[in-house]
Amino acid sequence: MRHILSLLAICLIVATSDPASAQDPGMQTRESIMERQRGLGLSGDYTLPSGQPPAPETVQPGSVPQLGTRGYASDSDIWRALRDGSANATPSSSTAASQLMQVIGDDWRMIRHDYLIKYAGWVLLGVILLIALFYLIRGRIMIRGGRAGNTIPRFSMSHRIAHWFLASTFILMALSGLIILLGRPVLVKGLGEWLMVGQLGMDASVVTTLKSVNGVLNNAALQGHNLFGPVFILSLLIVIIRFMKGNFFQKADFGWILKGGGLIGGHASSNHYNFGEKTWYWVVVLVGLMISVTGLFLLFPWLSDNLRFHQAATILHAVGALGMICFAMGHAYVGSVGMEGSLDSMLRGEVDVNWAKEHHDLWYEEVTGEKVTHDHDEIPETAKGTA
Repeated sequence: MRHILSLLAICLIVATSDPASAQDPGMQTRESIMERQRGLGLSGDYTLPSGQPPAPETVQPGSVPQLGTRGYASDSDIWRALRDGSANATPSSSTAASQLMQVIGDDWRMIRHDYLIKYAGWVLLGVILLIALFYLIRGRIMIRGGRAGNTIPRFSMSHRIAHWFLASTFILMALSGLIILLGRPVLVKGLGEWLMVGQLGMDASVVTTLKSVNGVLNNAALQGHNLFGPVFILSLLIVIIRFMKGNFFQKADFGWILKGGGLIGGHASSNHYNFGEKTWYWVVVLVGLMISVTGLFLLFPWLSDNLRFHQAATILHAVGALGMICFAMGHAYVGSVGMEGSLDSMLRGEVDVNWAKEHHDLWYEEVTGEKVTHDHDEIPETAKGTA
């Protein structure tokens, strides 16, 4: 009986109470929502209604925005404000720049995963195939008439030390960087799927093993990359200073370009450095400095509190390094197996006289004072290399 009386008392209180006074003053009612949908409401800053709405004639048409699904602002408006940074708050970190949501990371991940990692390996493989194809078609570039037996100094000891100092650190940085960038997609995804799909009797455990191997390699590569990064910058600066003399473009370089470095149109005259060597030098200078600066900001992130700069730096660092690796492979080919006598300049500091006359005749004339003649620009059959 007590329970029945209590229930009746509650019902009586609810029935006699004023609905408007029982509501939260800031709560919207069904009537207020309908009135706003019909264009009725307060002009200017809108305050949630707690009483009777104003008369329709006092409301200016279009002064009240459309009511969203959850009140004054719709979900899409809120999230759009968060994404573009117009809805700011007290920053929780210096890199957030008072922005609640930072969405450029999506673009960064897309560029890195869908383009950089996807095509980097193919670009390197393409360059290797082009070099191999050139070797098969052209063969090794031999010295016309063979070696003379007499040599002429070309690079001093300091030049050669600076060159090999940069070359060794660059190779280390290139290999470690490629492991960091392509280790997982090549070793785990590529090799792992090939071993499993190739029906070689491998099960899923091979992927687990490859992941462990990749983790060890990546950790070692990362430590080496960070450790020798400053050493690479030091060697780069030494090379830039030591090799700057003679690497500015000159009039003879235009003729060298028109004759394709001697591959077309007969002999191409050249100074101490030809157009190809000068181009490689400026690639080392510009791209090398770019990847050095971006690498420093990645190694020491406190140098900048701009998160977008760090995200862009990772892309620029990787793209610049890949481009420099491609140029370096071409340079290494021409300076070794691709051209007879070229490697002598960096091993012994001296080159054969006939090699100097053929490839750097203007420099030879400047050093020796002898005039170089090119009676036969075409390469004799006995001097042509074979693949």
